[in-house]
Amino acid sequence: MAGPSCRSISAALREHLRRLALRDFPCGLGSWNESRFSACAASRRGQLELRADLAGQEETVPLGEETHEALMDMLRDRHSPWALPPGCSPQDQQLRAMAVLTPETVHGSNIFRVFRSLRIVDKGVEEVDEGLLQLQQLEELILSANRVSRITSANLPRTLRVLELCCNAVADLQGLCAQPPPDLQHLGLGYNRLRGPSRDKYLTADFWPNLVSLDLSFNSFTDLLELVSQLSSLQKLRILMLQGNPLALIPTYRGFLVDSLPKLSILDDIHIGPDERHQFQGLVRQLELMRSEARVVVGIGELKGVPDPSVHQQLEVGSQAPVIIYSYCVTYEFAEGEEMEDGSTEVSEIHQSPMVATLDRDTGETVGPAAMEEPKAHSAKVFVTPGKPWADTINCSYRKEHTAKDLEGLKSYLEAGTIVSVVEEKVLSWPVSADPEGNTVTNRKAGRQLQKDNAKGPAPRDKQEKEKKKEKEKEKPCELCSDPPVWRTLGTVRVALETLLSTDLLATVCDFGTLITEQPLQPPSLEKDRKKSEGKSQKAKTERESQARQKTTVSPKEKRSNKDSAELEEGQGLQPVPLTVHFQMQLLRWPSAAGIQSQESMATAVRNRQ
Repeated sequence: MAGPSCRSISAALREHLRRLALRDFPCGLGSWNESRFSACAASRRGQLELRADLAGQEETVPLGEETHEALMDMLRDRHSPWALPPGCSPQDQQLRAMAVLTPETVHGSNIFRVFRSLRIVDKGVEEVDEGLLQLQQLEELILSANRVSRITSANLPRTLRVLELCCNAVADLQGLCAQPPPDLQHLGLGYNRLRGPSRDKYLTADFWPNLVSLDLSFNSFTDLLELVSQLSSLQKLRILMLQGNPLALIPTYRGFLVDSLPKLSILDDIHIGPDERHQFQGLVRQLELMRSEARVVVGIGELKGVPDPSVHQQLEVGSQAPVIIYSYCVTYEFAEGEEMEDGSTEVSEIHQSPMVATLDRDTGETVGPAAMEEPKAHSAKVFVTPGKPWADTINCSYRKEHTAKDLEGLKSYLEAGTIVSVVEEKVLSWPVSADPEGNTVTNRKAGRQLQKDNAKGPAPRDKQEKEKKKEKEKEKPCELCSDPPVWRTLGTVRVALETLLSTDLLATVCDFGTLITEQPLQPPSLEKDRKKSEGKSQKAKTERESQARQKTTVSPKEKRSNKDSAELEEGQGLQPVPLTVHFQMQLLRWPSAAGIQSQESMATAVRNRQ
C-alpha cells in the first residue's frame, strides 16, 4: 500500500520508520517490559543488578508485563492488530524483532547503524539526498517505481553493493558515475529513459570495476557495437539484461553479444550454454553482417464469421440489375519508415461506407467504430491483404516480411500495438447498354412508343423483323462496366504487440464479436411473391398436419420430445458465429553465424536482381 508522496529519500525513510512503529507496543520500552530493562537505569546509579535466569528455570515476569514470546507472537500473527503491514521486507521484520528483544539498539540514531537493506518502492521519491549517508552500513538500496531522474553518487553510502533503480525516470549516468560506490555488484536501471550509449563511456570498468549484474532493459539504446565495446571492459560481468531496447530487435542481437562477451553466463534471463557459443563463434569478426535494422514477418490466416452476401442479391428475375461481386480482405498497420522490398499492396487510406456494428458478447452492448478505435500513438502505414471471395472459412494465406530501419520507431509501434480490420469490397458491374441512371428513362420511352404502335394497328413486317433482331442482340452476352469499388469495415480491433519486445513470436485470434447486419430490402414484386408462396406453403402444411392427425395419434410424451428436439435444432441453426481472424507477427532471428551469412547472401542477390 503506497504511502503519501515524498520528494526526498530522507522523508520517505522517516515515513517508513513511522509505519514500523518501533517505539509503540509491543515494541520499544514501556510498562510491558520495563522491569527487564531496568538494569540500564540502575547502571547509571552504579547499582547494576544481575537478572540472568539460571538454566532450566522459567522466566519470572512481574504482574502487568508480557514475556518475550508473547510479544513476538503478537507480531507474527497476521490477524493481530500489531502485525506488519503488507509488503514489508525481511529487514522490516528483523527491525520489529530487535525492537522487542533489544529495544535500546533501535532507539534514536542507533537505528541507522542497524540498516543493511533499505527498500522504498512506489513512494514518489524524486531525490536521493545526503540524509541517506546516515545509513553507514547500508549494502542494498531498492528504489523501484519512483520518480528519480538524477542521482548524485556523493549521497550514496560507500558500502553499497546493490543499487536497484528500476521503473524511474533516469535519463543520464553522469551524476551517478561521479563517485560511484567502489564495491557495487548489481546496478539495476531497467525501464528508464537512457539513450545512447554515451560517448563518455559510463558503462566501463573505470566506474564499475566489481560489477557482476547489469540491468539496462527497456530503455532506448540503439548502437549495439558501441555498447558492446564498453561492456567488454567489465571483466566480472556475468548477468546482463538488454531486452526491450531498440538494438535488441535486430536479428544478430543475441549472437553478437554471446560471441563478444565470452564470460557472460545469463543474457535476458536465458542461460548461455556451450552449444550456443559454438553456433555464434566468429561472428564478432564479421562486422559487415551487423545491420542496424529489424526484420518482421506478418502472417494472416483463416477468416471466419463473415455473413453470406448472397442474401443481398435476391433480386427479381429479369430485372435490369447490376452484377454484384463481393470480396474480403484484412488490413493492418505497420511502423512507418520501413523499407519496401517487394510490390505488396500498401494503402494510406481506404474510403469506406458506414461500418457494420458489432455485438460485444461479454457485455451484450453494441459497439460502433468510434468506441473500438483509439487515438494513434505512433506513425504507421496501412497494409491490405489480397481480396478473397466469400466462404464459410476464408483462407487469406498472407505472409509479408517488413524491414524496419528506424529501430526506435519500431519499438514505439510495438508498444502502441496495431489496428487490424476486416474490410468488405463491393463492386457493381452494369451492362454497357444499360446505364444505371438512364435505364429507367429509356424503358419509359420504349413503353410509350409501344403503346402508340399498338394503337395504330399491327406493325409492318420490316418493323417486326427489326424488333426480332433487337431481341436476339439482347440475348447475346453484353459487356459490363464496373463502378468504383465500395469498401465497408466489418470489424476493427487493436492487437497488443508489446510482448514482442521480450519474445520473438506473437500468435493470436482477433475476435471482432458477432456482426449485426440489416436485412436486405426486397423489390415489391418479390415481396408479393414471397407472401403468396408463404400462404401456399402454410395451407399445404395445414393439410398435411390434418391428414397426419387422422392417420396416427402421438402420445403427449413423444410430442414433448419432438418439440424439444425441434427447438434444439432451430437454436443450433440460429447460433451466430463471431467474426475472427488469425493474426501472427514474428521477429526474425538468425540461429547461427552460418545462417546469418546465408541469409545476407540471399538478401544481396535479391537486391542485385532488383
